[in-house]
Amino acid sequence: MTPAARVAAAIEVLDRHLGGEAGEAALTGWARANRYAGSGDRAAVRDLVYDALRCRRSYAALGGALTGRGLMLGYCAAQGIDPETIFTAERFAPATLTEAERAPRAAPEGLAALDCPDWLAPRLQAALGKDFALIMAAQRHRAPLFLRVNAARATRAEAAAALAAEGIATVSRSEASYALEVTENARKVASSQAYLHGVVEVQDLSSQCAVEALPLPKGGRVLDYCAGGGGKLLAMAARGAADFVAHDVDPRRMHDLPARAERAGVVVRLAEPDQAPGGQDLVLVDAPCTGSGTWRRTPEAKWRLTPARLAELTALQATILAKAQQLVAPGGVLAYMTCSLLTEENEAQMAQFLANHPGWELGQARRFSPFTGGDGFFLAVFSRKA
Repeated sequence: MTPAARVAAAIEVLDRHLGGEAGEAALTGWARANRYAGSGDRAAVRDLVYDALRCRRSYAALGGALTGRGLMLGYCAAQGIDPETIFTAERFAPATLTEAERAPRAAPEGLAALDCPDWLAPRLQAALGKDFALIMAAQRHRAPLFLRVNAARATRAEAAAALAAEGIATVSRSEASYALEVTENARKVASSQAYLHGVVEVQDLSSQCAVEALPLPKGGRVLDYCAGGGGKLLAMAARGAADFVAHDVDPRRMHDLPARAERAGVVVRLAEPDQAPGGQDLVLVDAPCTGSGTWRRTPEAKWRLTPARLAELTALQATILAKAQQLVAPGGVLAYMTCSLLTEENEAQMAQFLANHPGWELGQARRFSPFTGGDGFFLAVFSRKA
């Protein structure tokens, strides 16, 4: 596909998304209808779509409309690409520019330049303070790919060498003991032998740092209450022997966990919904949240979030914490995590939990910033009084 044809494809996908279809579903639908497109073309179209979603507000301002075409015109303006070379009406290319589209537009300013929704700005400014603009600007760019080396399979140096042998370049990150950042050929990771044989797992740097900060009880009992795919539980299991149990209200989210655990060489048990065992030394609650710290990866979530949904999530988080704390043994630990930047989901939730449950005390609370390269993340660790 030519660059113009890729832009035309992105316009089609973006229009489907703006019409209500999820971004991934729109990309899949386009790919199925255009099987001539090779893997490189599909990857290029995907990059265009996700770049536009990260920068939806500023691109729409630069392109003159919140449409697929307007977003791609904004993309050209932002990247310094002459749109006349793309919008040519030649075979598979978008239609030529109108006079209105040729008119110059001023660069967006303020919240538009930061691609921040108006209603969220006061909340994010309160949470991030002087770092608000820098963090929101960072959210406009693609996230790096981080890997966690499975300590049960290899050292970090051995994993890096194995990846390098397949053309995947990495650098070690000092923030976490087993973290590698992929610097070349990130798309090869999923088919690499190191990944297929459990030597590395994809895991964000901030998530790795948060898991590493947990007081893992050697030989104790550990429960991941909102396990999902189980990545954090696998990271804990790689650190040492314990009884590891995964639980999720929707067991379908844990469908791949047994195979991933076997590949990683660790043992993880699955609990039935609402049948999580009590008497745990460590209970992890990786709570459902807005994902505002991961908007580089899930940009459409930024634009779909509403005040009502935020209220629903904070209520759900409090409910989950209240249930999970009942499963912790005396003297045990409850860890609360979100991938959110918002105070309502982090410090306010922490304060509410302590106020409602006097049998607990705070051990540590940490924010992890996109400034380190990882996602925005939050960790609070509570200790149950014996």
